[in-house]
This record gives sequence, C-alpha cells and structure tokens, in this order.
Amino acid sequence: MEQNYSVEDLLHLMAQLRNPDGGCPWDLKQDFASIVPSTIEEAYEVAEAIEQEDFEHLHEELGDLLFQVIFYAQLGCEKGYFDFSQIVDTLVRKLVRRHPHVFPSGTLYGSRSAGALDEAEVKRNWEAIKQAERTAKGDSGTLAGVATGLPALTRAAKLQKRAARVGFDWPDIAGTLDKIEEEVAELREALARGDTEHAKEELGDLLFSCVNTSRHLKVDPEAALRGSSRKFEQRFGFVEARLQGEGRQVSEATLEELNRLWDMAKGQRPPGAES
Repeated sequence: MEQNYSVEDLLHLMAQLRNPDGGCPWDLKQDFASIVPSTIEEAYEVAEAIEQEDFEHLHEELGDLLFQVIFYAQLGCEKGYFDFSQIVDTLVRKLVRRHPHVFPSGTLYGSRSAGALDEAEVKRNWEAIKQAERTAKGDSGTLAGVATGLPALTRAAKLQKRAARVGFDWPDIAGTLDKIEEEVAELREALARGDTEHAKEELGDLLFSCVNTSRHLKVDPEAALRGSSRKFEQRFGFVEARLQGEGRQVSEATLEELNRLWDMAKGQRPPGAES
C-alpha cells in the first residue's frame, strides 16, 4: 500500500513549485496579496461543503485551504519574515495561553489538574485573555482589532458582539425587530424624498439591524444569507426549467407568469429533503 504523504512532503512540494529553477511559472509570480482572493474562496468552499454535508469531499476542500497556509509560509520564508514552523509554534503557544482551564501549568505537556469550568466561564476567560492580548498590541478599545477585511455581515456581527459584552445591546430580540421596522420606515422616507445618498445610508442601517437580529437568534448572518441565496437559485432554476420545457426563455415570460411559476417553485421540496 502506498504511504500517505505528510505535511513535510507538502512543504517540499511548495518549495519546488516556487523554485526559480524549474518551478511553476504561475506559482512563481504570486505574492501575498495575489493569493488572498484564492484563500477567501477556499474558505467559503469549506463552509459550503459543511453546510451541504458533503463530507465525502470536505477533506479535499480542507486540503485546498491548508495549501493556502503552506503558500503563505513559503512566501514568508523566502522574504525572511517567518516559516511554517513559526506559524505552528505561534498558534500552539496562543492556544495553550487561551486555555488555562485545559493547560493550567501554561505548557502543552505540563500538569492537567485544572478544575472543571462551565462554558460561560470559559468564554469569559477566553475574552479576557484576548482583550489582554489586544491591549498588549496597543488595541485597547472595545471594538479594536476587528478586521476590516472581513465580509461586511460578519464584521457587523463581531462589532455588535464586542459592544454587547460591555452592556451595549438590546435586552431581547423584540428590540432588534422594532429597530428593523424603524429602519425600513426611514428608508421609505428617504426614497420618497428622492434622496438616494441618504437611502443608501438607511439601507446599510437596515442590514446592520438585521445582523443584530441574527445575533440574538444565535444564527450566523453569512450562513443565513447563503442559505437564502441557495434557495433562490433552486427556485429560479425551477422557473427557468419549466419555461425551457415550453421552448421559451425567462426573458420572454410575463411577470404574471414568472410569479405563478415562482409560487409553484416555493411548493417544491428542496433537493435531498425527505419525502
């Protein structure tokens, strides 16, 4: 039986791809910035595989994501910034530091005699440790350190979560729903005045309020929106297929016909649903 490759083999492969003498031309011309879009795409493909419970291919998607880390490690090594071993070392040290309830001695292989903590206490300790780390980096504000490069919905949720920890939050979900209605009314007013710029701002406020509702529901807003997008794709595909069966394109149908087919699509069971 052929032996499985290891992380060391993967690091060797990456070094060969970036070898100026006989390496891959595409890999050789990449830099930190140029592979960021691929990293983001691979992360979303992992999320999609999990959401669709495609566990048969999940390991492959995780491998593609791991390759992004290996690529950054190779670039860092070439620049003298860091290498893969430093990535691993920094990660292990950080996780040991953030889990004193698991590693009370502060070392990976030290004593494991810490008392049991409930989940709420673990979360409080985790956040206190992270805040201390941010302060050490000079990021002392409550909202400091939330990456601006995150997807907008995710960043909004993180900002709201940070603010909630210091008491700035709706007491229950009813307040978030009232806020949504308020923002819808303000959006309507801006549109009625023909104030497009203000309408854009109000639309942003509305989306921000929707994220607040998702947070109170303990639902990831990105996952919720991806689910709605998939549902839209399935229903629109049904409409398109029915029209194509009649020898027509969607653009040739009336709005009434499209709405009728859309209502039919809403009554269809999604793929994989139990019969």
